[in-house]
Amino acid sequence: AIPLVTARSTSLGASRGLLVKDRQALEIAQDADVMILDKTGTLTTGEFKVLDVKLLNDKYTKEEIIALLAGIEGGSSHPIAQSIISFAEQQDIRPASFDSIDVISGAGVEGEASGHRYQLISQKAYGRNLDMDIPKGATLSVLVENEDAIGAVALGDELKPTSKELIKALKKNNIQPIMATGDNEKAAQGAAEDLGIEYRSNQSPQDKYELVKTLKDRGKKVIMVGDGINDAPSLALADVGIAVGAGTQVALDSADVILTQSDPGDIESFIELAHKTTRKMKQNLFWGAGYNFIAIPLAAGILAPFGFTLSPAVGAILMSVSTVIVAINAMTLKLEPK
Repeated sequence: AIPLVTARSTSLGASRGLLVKDRQALEIAQDADVMILDKTGTLTTGEFKVLDVKLLNDKYTKEEIIALLAGIEGGSSHPIAQSIISFAEQQDIRPASFDSIDVISGAGVEGEASGHRYQLISQKAYGRNLDMDIPKGATLSVLVENEDAIGAVALGDELKPTSKELIKALKKNNIQPIMATGDNEKAAQGAAEDLGIEYRSNQSPQDKYELVKTLKDRGKKVIMVGDGINDAPSLALADVGIAVGAGTQVALDSADVILTQSDPGDIESFIELAHKTTRKMKQNLFWGAGYNFIAIPLAAGILAPFGFTLSPAVGAILMSVSTVIVAINAMTLKLEPK
C-alpha cells in the first residue's frame, strides 16, 4: 500500500523538478506550521538592477554621475557593479576613466579620475541622511566627492513571478510564511510588504539557526527554504529543509528536498504533493487492511454457525482484488497543472 504511493509520488515530484531525498519530508510537510524563506535567490531573482539614479550636486549632470558610477565599478565582477555597468551601457553612456580604484573594506570602493577623488559607498558607511526618496525595497549606494554626496544609485532585485502565488498557497494551507534575510531593513521591508508577510532583516547564519530553534522549541513544525551556504545550518535543523537548485553544494547536501528549477512555485507543488501523498497512503491502508479485517475472520469460520464459510480460493481472489485496488488508487495520484 505505502511503497506504491511512494513510487508514484517520487515520479510526480521529479517531473516537477522536486527531488525528495527523505520520504518522511512529505509526511512532515503536510502538518507544517511555519515556513522560513530566504529572500535573495529564493523569493527574488538575485539579479540586481538599477532602479533609480539621483543627482545630489548641481556641478554634475545625471549623465556624468552615471559615467562616474560605471567607471568606479569597472574593475568589479560583483552583481551590483555589473548591474551599474549594464545600466550605463543601456543609456549609451561611456564609463569615466579612473586612474586607480581601491576597495574600502566593508564600505565600497574609491578611485581617482581627472584629479578628483571619488568614493562609492553604502548609505550606512556614508553615515548621513539624504534628502531623497528611496524606492521601496532598494539598496542605496552613495557617490561621494570630498566627503559630500554628489549622486546616489538605488538598486534592487525583483520578486520572482511565482513568489506571490506561493505565499497565497501557504496561507491557504495554514502555514505561516516568514522571510529571513541578511539584507538591510529597508530592502527586507519592501519585499515583505509586497508579499504581505512577516520578516526578519540583517539575519546572520546564526540568527536564522536561532529562529528555527526558537520556533521548534515552541512546538512548531518548521520548513526552511534557502540556497546559500549560510542557510545550511538552518536547513539541517528544520523539520524539513528545502534547497533551491541554484544554491551551494553545502545547502543542497543539508536539505531534505531540492528544487532543481529554483522556482518558488515548485514549493507550492511540494506542499500539494505532501498532502495528496499522505491522503493516498491512508486510503490504501484502509483498502488493504479493510479486506483483511473482513476476509480473515470469515475464512476462519466466524460465521460458520450461521452457515456461511469463505473458501480459501475466494479468500485468495479477495486478496488479489485488494492489491489491484491499492495499485490503481496509487496511480490516480496527480498534481494540479502549473
